[in-house]
Amino acid sequence: MYEKDPVKIFVVEDDPAYTKFLKYVLELNPDYEVQFYTSGKECLANLYKNPAVVTLDYSLPDMPGEKVLSQIRSHDPNINVIIVSAQEKIHTAVELLKLGAYDYIAKDHETKDRLLNSIHNARNRTSLIKEIDHLKKEISEKYTFEKSIIGTSPAIKRVFSLLEKAVQTNISVSITGETGTGKELVAKALHYNSKRKNKPFVAVNIAAIPRDLIESELFGHEKGAFTGAITRRIGKFEEAEGGSIFLDEIGEMDMNLQAKLLRVLQEREITRIGGNQVIKLDVRIIAATHKDLSEEVKGGRFREDLYYRLLGLPIMLPPLRERGQDAIIIAKHFLDQFAHDNGMQKFKISPEAQEKLLQYPFPGNIRELKSVIELAAVMAEEQELRPQDISFNSTTRMESFLYQEMSMQEFMYRIIRHYLNKYDNNVLEVARRLDIGKSSLYRYLKEMETIGI
Repeated sequence: MYEKDPVKIFVVEDDPAYTKFLKYVLELNPDYEVQFYTSGKECLANLYKNPAVVTLDYSLPDMPGEKVLSQIRSHDPNINVIIVSAQEKIHTAVELLKLGAYDYIAKDHETKDRLLNSIHNARNRTSLIKEIDHLKKEISEKYTFEKSIIGTSPAIKRVFSLLEKAVQTNISVSITGETGTGKELVAKALHYNSKRKNKPFVAVNIAAIPRDLIESELFGHEKGAFTGAITRRIGKFEEAEGGSIFLDEIGEMDMNLQAKLLRVLQEREITRIGGNQVIKLDVRIIAATHKDLSEEVKGGRFREDLYYRLLGLPIMLPPLRERGQDAIIIAKHFLDQFAHDNGMQKFKISPEAQEKLLQYPFPGNIRELKSVIELAAVMAEEQELRPQDISFNSTTRMESFLYQEMSMQEFMYRIIRHYLNKYDNNVLEVARRLDIGKSSLYRYLKEMETIGI
């Protein structure tokens, strides 16, 4: 994409003969758009044209080379400045490279090849920078609140309101909600709408890392700090410098590490395992858990002081069953996305299928809805989802009973129906599994038939 764009090159050279040589060398490549200047001031006056590369003679009559370099860097640090000089002093080259020159080339018989190679590499670097900038812009647009967090229910609008408050400051944010409600998605939306959006977003799932490795994962270690530490490792906190670190499932962290994390949050600094260097941190903390941390504190499983450090601005994500029509809005979004990703025509969801989705409590929340919708799209015979295309995992269906308001007798009938379906209506097997008498089971079946269950 970016490789095909013409590369704008400024040549700053006061020697007419050498200018002629550079003109011949560079204009052989049709992808290069070359402009020539004989002084530093002339070059600086034209920087508004945004060159990708400047080849700069170190010994100009009007300005020292390092001064021109410094002003180019001040204008745009992404411009690649290649110093071309008759001087071959090593310390001069080193100083210019320290000041930000991309390369230093001596004027000799190898200049042509070295210069072309350096411009080629600089071009690749410029293309990469443009691509990264483009991706950053894409990510920021993807994670705008309205695009990443879909829904119009009052419950989700409250989340929007809290997020808008959170992005205005660096306050820590704690996100709670059932599994599958989109905690990491909300964390990303928070980061990419904040002033830190061009810095790293680093996610760490505390529950997924072995207990003996979590400290090294978070804070890093020095070479030789322990058996197996064959190189230095940068921890997640250092990776997130200037940006945000998302500590998912923070409630799973053991008490010993909680104490170390508390100190990091208090001091805003870390020391790698086995090291002595104190590393200052500028990182926003976003923590998430499906547990009730206040109950964990009462139970002695989570430090109270760490709880209040992490609490910051609390955001509670509502379960999907409390978001009404949002389930249909999100289902249509997943359906469109699935069709697009698989080169299929767009689907519709029939009113009957929508009603089936709304009646189901989705204990797995948005994650489960996505799975259900994608399977329905695969199973559908037409471009409209019908009730028979939508199926729910039997285990999940059993769990979903807990979210329905029924009498104990109704619960019992539903459990019996589930076991009959599971064991092909084998009454003896179901009676054995549920540890009830066969005659009692037949009586329940008759009652169920009467009320239509």
